Amino acid sequence: MTAAATVRRQLRELGLRPGDVVVVHTAFSKVRPVEGGPLGLIHALQDTVGTAGTLVMPTMSAGDAPFRAATTPTLDMGVVAETFRQAPGVVRSTHPGASFAACGPMAAAVCAPQPLVPLHGPDSPIGRVYRLGGKVLLLGVGHDASTTCHLAEVIHGVPYWQAHPCVVEQEGGAASVLLPESDHCCEGFARIRSHLEARTGPVGGGVGTCATAAAVVTAALALLRADSLAFLCDAGAGCVDCDRARANIGRPRPRVPHRMV
Repeated sequence: MTAAATVRRQLRELGLRPGDVVVVHTAFSKVRPVEGGPLGLIHALQDTVGTAGTLVMPTMSAGDAPFRAATTPTLDMGVVAETFRQAPGVVRSTHPGASFAACGPMAAAVCAPQPLVPLHGPDSPIGRVYRLGGKVLLLGVGHDASTTCHLAEVIHGVPYWQAHPCVVEQEGGAASVLLPESDHCCEGFARIRSHLEARTGPVGGGVGTCATAAAVVTAALALLRADSLAFLCDAGAGCVDCDRARANIGRPRPRVPHRMV
């Protein structure tokens, strides 16, 4: 069992500081055991950034029913994110397919309404963390979990995409729309490591990596400028997600209502 004080020290050694705005991606199964469980890890993160800092986590949901920020559960985001989005004082954004939760002085700004598309563009929670000079913290996960890499894809204008159905409220009712995004298996995001200035070290029973969001975007753009398909698995490698994304190159994307959510 890793004591809370030890976790706080480990987070500081990774470069987390009071006042930071930080988006955290976590697989608790890879960093446990931590004193206090998932909530104990959340408290350690909040203690490290302090009352002047803002903690942000992805809270994406299935998107197959009308989204309710207060009650719609997360999907595949992990127990830490699911626990965080229900904690007192946490604000959640209202995008039906790409919500984030935040707590701290910049929470309302990070989680303000955003356009339906792009899901992870400059005017999205992840884009706002980047604009605020924030950081990215990976706990027990790799860069394939880092949504900030998708921001770089939007900035670069990658040609590949996939569209996923998402239920949105429309004219007093609910409608399913196809939301195109630069989606693929994301394993290729690991390629930014050789270009990224980051700190890596132990956190709990696992490993954490911390970098500025600007450093992540810079590293990703360096690869994309050399090869716009740098993050896709090779054609014919058997990756269904990357093959689907590649197959849409040159195809028109679905029309999406221009609205804020």
